[in-house]
Amino acid sequence: MSAEHPSWLTVIRGDAPLLVSLPHTGTEIPAEYEHGLVSPWLARKDADWWIERLYDFASGLGATVVRTSISRTVIDVNRDPSGVSLYPGQATTELCPTSTFDGEPLYRSGAEPSADEIAERRARFFNPYHAVLREEIVRLRGMHPKIVVYDCHSIRSVIPRLFEGTLPHFNIGTNGGTTCAPALSGAIEQISAGSGFSYVVNGRFKGGYITRSLGQPQDGVHAIQMELACRGYMKEPLGPVAESQWPAEYSETYAAPMRAALALILETCLTFARSKA
Repeated sequence: MSAEHPSWLTVIRGDAPLLVSLPHTGTEIPAEYEHGLVSPWLARKDADWWIERLYDFASGLGATVVRTSISRTVIDVNRDPSGVSLYPGQATTELCPTSTFDGEPLYRSGAEPSADEIAERRARFFNPYHAVLREEIVRLRGMHPKIVVYDCHSIRSVIPRLFEGTLPHFNIGTNGGTTCAPALSGAIEQISAGSGFSYVVNGRFKGGYITRSLGQPQDGVHAIQMELACRGYMKEPLGPVAESQWPAEYSETYAAPMRAALALILETCLTFARSKA
């Protein structure tokens, strides 16, 4: 991590044409933001649990890895800061969430962040995260004609408030094919199809603000979001979860098959980025 970055922002620089973003793995809630929260567990419930461990091979491929350790409850760096919904007509959470994915209040009544507090959090955490992503894109594009921005996510498999039924294991998002070349999404879809896991392209999760704001394939920046169903890499209890159940422990043995498929996917991203086509 460079000394120029705040302690909560980890940047591992590589020279390969691949930028890996980890926006929701953080669980840190600075003391000044704890006031009014219903419970520490609820505030961390919707983290993308263990994703930083699942993808810890990425830097070994030469990828640049950017991660925030700040909880998405403080501020969600994958939401449109203007407040525009990424999924109009569907349930979602805000820039500074006031409820869990299941609809449980995160704050005691009347203690939700004010407009000024949201603006302060945006300046302190959101803006630096995105500034680093853009700086790294410029750096990598200076070395490569095209690069891939790969945004890592996970979510519980069954959340009726957000989607019907059980989510596929691999949820590939390119905002309807606008954020990367069809050759890249097609190659990732092919790996997913041969992995033994279920998958969908641009289903319930089409890519968040990071993918949508950074993906500029015409300028050599191809962005893709991968939303994983948690049951693919840990022993997830399906349906509602209690504090005693969640998060489930991380097991390298259990996660190995999905991790192997993800390694192929990142290698495919590199192959695509290095191709002249």
